[in-house]
Amino acid sequence: MKMLLALALSLVCSVSGASATQWPNGAKAAVVLTYDDALESQLDHAVPALDAAGFKATFFLAGVKLADVERWRAAAAEGHELANHTIFHPCPASSSSSDRRYTSEAYTPESMLKEIEQQNVLLTALDGKPTHGFASPCGQTMAGGDDYLEALRTAKLVTYVRGVYTSPDDLRADVGRIDPMHVPSRGFPEGVAGAQLIDFAKQAEAGGGMAVYLFHGVGGDYLQVSDAAHRQLIAWLAVHRNEVWVTTLQGALDWAKAHPSPSR
Repeated sequence: MKMLLALALSLVCSVSGASATQWPNGAKAAVVLTYDDALESQLDHAVPALDAAGFKATFFLAGVKLADVERWRAAAAEGHELANHTIFHPCPASSSSSDRRYTSEAYTPESMLKEIEQQNVLLTALDGKPTHGFASPCGQTMAGGDDYLEALRTAKLVTYVRGVYTSPDDLRADVGRIDPMHVPSRGFPEGVAGAQLIDFAKQAEAGGGMAVYLFHGVGGDYLQVSDAAHRQLIAWLAVHRNEVWVTTLQGALDWAKAHPSPSR
């Protein structure tokens, strides 16, 4: 009986291990750092810290300020991914204090897709790339009471859609098999400690999957992580760069698709 139990456990473990993605250079997991809303604190604090460590990240732009255009263009030139977060960032009226014209209830799926298409034009003007990923504003995909996600998939306006939730299973998943229109990510509360940020990467390392971080302000603006905590995470990732591959979200998805795990 003990031998049968051991055999069963070994089979379960082998299946679990086989489901993880085969990351480059023997890395155990991928870490993707994403930043929403084109905030100045990201340009002031996040980009310099990333560049100093030699890491590339993904920035979902919405409401880009004219004064920041050249800095976003420079970030793209350094290899950071610029991605779509709409122009006006429409959220549900219940969670937004903005002009009612720019709440998700005031949109239709058609007008939402048109705005996403127009934001792609700006992104191409900044980075010269013909395609871009997308993060849904406020993590929801409703427009005027209708879900626009499948219409967005059909329109092929974006290469992926990043959400705002990560389950433990996601950190063990074969990334090449996930639906690109439902890419998980995890946000963190204000005041989060660097150790808590690092723990998320450690969980992905243990599971063999991908940890996608969702940040807003870094040392400023709103929903902020402190500059110190952010730098602590970057420092840990730099020390462990052989075990954890830090890349853009498009880069991680492209790699996983091009390098299927042995179980596929």
